[in-house]
Amino acid sequence: MASTSAVAEQPWYVALLGLAEHFRTSNPPNIRLCIHCLQSILNFKPPPHIESRTHLQLGNILLTHAKNVDIAKAHLEQAWTLSSNLSHIDDVRFESASILAQVITEKQEESNNAKLILLRGVELSQQSPYWHCRLLFQLAQLYTAEKEWNAAINLLGRGADYALAVRSEYTRLLFMLSRGMIGLISKNIPCINDSMTQAGQLIESFSGSLLHKEYLKVFFLVLQVCHYLMAGQVKSVKPVLKQLQQSIQTIAHNHSDDDPLVSNEAEMFQWLPKEHMCILVYLVTVMHSMQAGYMDKAQKYTDKALMQIEKLKFMDSNPLLSSFQMMLLEHIIMCRLIMGNKSIAIHEIFQACHVCQQQPRLFTTHGSQIHTLIGLYAMSMNCMEAAEAQFKTALKMAGGGDLNNFINLNLAIVYLRTNRHTELLGLLEAINPETIPSGSHTIKAASYYVKGLQFFFQANFSDAKRCLRETLKMANAEDLNRLTSCSLVLLGHIFLSLGNTQEAMNLVTPAMQLAGKIPDVHVQLWASSLLKDLYRQCGDTVNEAEGYRMHTSFSQALLKDHFQSSQMSEHGIIQWTDGPCPFHLSSSSSASSAML
Repeated sequence: MASTSAVAEQPWYVALLGLAEHFRTSNPPNIRLCIHCLQSILNFKPPPHIESRTHLQLGNILLTHAKNVDIAKAHLEQAWTLSSNLSHIDDVRFESASILAQVITEKQEESNNAKLILLRGVELSQQSPYWHCRLLFQLAQLYTAEKEWNAAINLLGRGADYALAVRSEYTRLLFMLSRGMIGLISKNIPCINDSMTQAGQLIESFSGSLLHKEYLKVFFLVLQVCHYLMAGQVKSVKPVLKQLQQSIQTIAHNHSDDDPLVSNEAEMFQWLPKEHMCILVYLVTVMHSMQAGYMDKAQKYTDKALMQIEKLKFMDSNPLLSSFQMMLLEHIIMCRLIMGNKSIAIHEIFQACHVCQQQPRLFTTHGSQIHTLIGLYAMSMNCMEAAEAQFKTALKMAGGGDLNNFINLNLAIVYLRTNRHTELLGLLEAINPETIPSGSHTIKAASYYVKGLQFFFQANFSDAKRCLRETLKMANAEDLNRLTSCSLVLLGHIFLSLGNTQEAMNLVTPAMQLAGKIPDVHVQLWASSLLKDLYRQCGDTVNEAEGYRMHTSFSQALLKDHFQSSQMSEHGIIQWTDGPCPFHLSSSSSASSAML
């Protein structure tokens, strides 16, 4: 609002502002008349402080209610230009800078303009701790979105120093942890180690609000869990994950709806709302379960998290919820494929595409993952040409790193299964376990498995055994159950081919048990086929019959699901490699949209 003296001088302003507010808060709101009242204020040629505030109000209302971005942007530009030269209306000046930069970024216009506005805002806000910190966070976020990692890291370091200068240990830690997060995303190991070591010590000795301490602890532990999972250290992460789950329970069971009382304006920040933190903890638990090979657990936590997201989406349009939803769907789709539920998987792939349709930015950030999932689905349907096309599309869109490695390993399996030796040779350097560009224990173990598979197809059994034993050693060290079961069954197959039935039995039996716990239907089918042959060679007719029964049961279940999937209109998505998503193939397109 305007100052008291300004209000006393401008009774027409108070009247029009009151009317605008009345129309905005009416039930139902009359936004057209609210906008009309605010525009009338501008007809009076008001003084600059009132004019700039009115432009800001119009910009906000047009963005929120009318969705008229271009006109809203023009008002915000006016508010920013006018207020930049007025020293006594900081709230208008910095709010207009923040929202204008956000609009420019979302419209995907020249982001340099957004950076210049935010840099100017940072420069002018030294005496306004809340706005200074908020604009620094926003600018760092913009640099991060454009992968300008060093600029983002340096900016967050500046923020931590500023928070220390204005005596806010809480906000200093938020800056430090955010810096660690950027280090994690950009794989800047010195930055991660420096930020996390220092932040860990400071959180332990933190003497502010207990709830603030718990929020910081959750942020810190989420980063630790992600660091372990990115390194494929599934077993090592368990104690940290347990700590994180206990921390989130402490926050969730704190029934006070009030945020901690804040006397320092630099502390008016929250890393994430409590409900979003709970979903994030579910998400990292799902990521852990998936890597460890506990599909049932991954499914249980995905269901809980998606239900929570659905509830929140009625009241909260935060785009972060859609990002969480996408990551959960990506993991559950892989679970479905492993468990032999292809018809559910293809339906959920369309569900993921619908989420992206609501937030088009997600097609940019998750497009590669969607095509990878379609490729995995096509592989499971034995549509190898389509799988290859999907993986190649995904590689074009991927930003490098372990997603590239994961796609290449699956592409290599496609080439092995279709005897495409020339194409496989072109991939060998990228998937060689000795040179694969990955810091992930899981990816390295998987590359040994694919190498072993290659030697198996070449009937080079001694090298195949060497590679698979390396996979087993690595998989056992970090409880990578699915890789363990795959390696055991392939080793068992090799020993059966070599005529060593006893050794084959010693490997295939535990592979079958482990695959049953996951459950991985494809390994169970493979193992039951081998057991049937092994029992026949041993003359054990009772167990041979049981092996035959199991093999028939798994085979029929997979064939039934295969036939069901192939008849679904959604199955046609395996041909989509370019252009907009073919939503017309989705048999429940409208239902999915309504549900999300």
